[in-house]
Amino acid sequence: MRIHWIVWGMIIGLLGPQGTYSQKAANQLDIHARLKYFDDLEDVIGSVLAGDVDCSILPIENSLEGSIGITLDALKEHDITITGEIIVPIRHCLLSKGHMEDVKIILSHPQGLAQCRRFIRTHFKNARTQTTGSTSHAAKLTSEFPEMAAIASRESALHYGLDILADDIQDHKENYTRFVVLGKQMPEPTGHDKTSIIIHLGQDRPGVLYDLLGEFASRNINLTKIESRPSKLGLGDYLFYIDMEGHQSDTRLKDALKGIENLADQIKVIGSYPMGIRKIA
Repeated sequence: MRIHWIVWGMIIGLLGPQGTYSQKAANQLDIHARLKYFDDLEDVIGSVLAGDVDCSILPIENSLEGSIGITLDALKEHDITITGEIIVPIRHCLLSKGHMEDVKIILSHPQGLAQCRRFIRTHFKNARTQTTGSTSHAAKLTSEFPEMAAIASRESALHYGLDILADDIQDHKENYTRFVVLGKQMPEPTGHDKTSIIIHLGQDRPGVLYDLLGEFASRNINLTKIESRPSKLGLGDYLFYIDMEGHQSDTRLKDALKGIENLADQIKVIGSYPMGIRKIA
């Protein structure tokens, strides 16, 4: 996939250190940009808000473990826009300087540990697990101690000089993470776009969500995702994150957004951008 406005010399912020799946997402853009690494996702978000980078790449959902709350919250709370998406196949490996029988501690990002629960339970029932800020950070720490192992990418093994003790260890083989490119410039329509919005329903009544969805159905707009998330305004109060096919400049989509204005007290368009292409591992 190519996001057409990302050009040579731009600075892209992402989770580090080198070897993360975020870096793999950046590499799929097929561009020559400078990558700037940060210790956690909040710092990645802060970098684009402060203008320290031209755009940033963050995970927004995983096919096994669901949505990434930090990213969703940032899109609600800040003036940033989804300008593209990248679908990355996740193929976890167990990396270490030691042997399988030496492993006492397994490190990874919480998502990495969660996606490999069955493998850990089957092969390392007595090992201790420890979370890190990223899978590549786990690999970097593991490179110093033979009793440690990291759940990380094959690229991390090469980068940090680790052996691959086991390959493709995620509990389900169809494991993908959707990354979004965040910036402040809305891309022009490409004819193969997706639009993402956040809605807060002003009045809770029977059938209100049905009426809202009907505005899209009646215009033959395909919704690719709908998810509720606490609004943080009170127990039982929710926001709806909705992804749909089309660009916000499309007539049908503009009419649908106009049609739901009387059903919601908040509508925020958080991006219209080229659809991501799923890469083969």
